[in-house]
Amino acid sequence: MSGYDFDFFISYSRQGSVQKWLLNHFYNKLKDCLADECAPAPRVYMDRHMPRAVEWSHNLQTSLRHSKIMIQVMTPHYFTSGWCMAELYSMRAREEMLGFASARIPQGLIYPILYSDSENFPEEERMRKYHDFKEFAHPDPVYQQTVHYFQFHKEVKQLARDLVELAHQVPDWQPDWPIVELPEPIVTPRPSLPRFKPCPEP
Repeated sequence: MSGYDFDFFISYSRQGSVQKWLLNHFYNKLKDCLADECAPAPRVYMDRHMPRAVEWSHNLQTSLRHSKIMIQVMTPHYFTSGWCMAELYSMRAREEMLGFASARIPQGLIYPILYSDSENFPEEERMRKYHDFKEFAHPDPVYQQTVHYFQFHKEVKQLARDLVELAHQVPDWQPDWPIVELPEPIVTPRPSLPRFKPCPEP
């Protein structure tokens, strides 16, 4: 499997509570559960753990190109983030290049998990089956002390089994995996302030 540096690449938006959830619960739990499933332990990329002094946008592109599977953490802000869309479209371009996620080969290289919402996602994003984690979307550390955390562990364990099985099916790495260029930052114009009229004379 020369050419792959990571088995899984976590793609997510930093808006909202999802980043806190990933760092407090999901990331380490997933690594532990993956290590329970196979040896050597699969490698998981998350942008909060990149080496110091690297140029982060290039690190993201390189890490995605050298990853087997993308774990897409779906939230409302995910689909409004240019960076997330670049990661998503890059992996979709790889699927198209290989003929994956199609009528001929239904399995893809993107594994979506649902953190929040889903009612307002783009129509095409509802076509791919996702793993629903909304019930376990509790970002604070105290969640680990509750009786519900056992079920969260079971859910991540099932996810790890799925991911390991999927990772065994990916094709050999190719140096021409496509990367969609990151878009220019989108600046949303500020709404104009209402003009205040002078108070009428009493």
